[in-house]
Amino acid sequence: MSGSVPTIILAAGASSRLGQPKQLVRYQGETLLERAIRMAGESGAAPVIVVLGAHHAEISAAIRLGHATAVYNPFWAAGIASSIHAGLKAVERDAPDSQGALILPCDQVRLSAEHLRALLGAYTGHAETSIVASTYADVLGIPAVFPRAAFPELMALKGDKGARALLLKPPCPVVEVPFAGGEVDIDEPADLDLL
Repeated sequence: MSGSVPTIILAAGASSRLGQPKQLVRYQGETLLERAIRMAGESGAAPVIVVLGAHHAEISAAIRLGHATAVYNPFWAAGIASSIHAGLKAVERDAPDSQGALILPCDQVRLSAEHLRALLGAYTGHAETSIVASTYADVLGIPAVFPRAAFPELMALKGDKGARALLLKPPCPVVEVPFAGGEVDIDEPADLDLL
């Protein structure tokens, strides 16, 4: 595989269990969303697309997008699938020749640019059309790189079925890249203690 690999950062959720926008939670001197944007840029993926929904005005006013492009998903309340759709449409618009897309959330606090580079390296270094997914806590999950051939299946996802649903019945081989601590994310107030 060769060619550009854009990043889609999923950041449209309402964070209702947390009680505040998780995108704006500060960690190591930056918000979780700014951190995800920075790491995506450091990984070499381009362009970087951020899908916003709930609290989009507050988030847009508070964060530095830098090299990233924000896309508003008006259907964010319908579930994560709608944000994946919005991100893929932005990829088609901004990177029509891309060979795939790296999809990640904004709240995995153990994520590093090195892990994203490992995913991208495994993807571009693999001759066969494959999904390259993170593996943690005995599951396959995101961050993951999906080839263009998997875009129709991603676009067919509905409601709260995210990319992990596609990893359960993948349309092509899956290459696994270990991600220690990938299961650690910010969903509830108690999770803030992890920071």
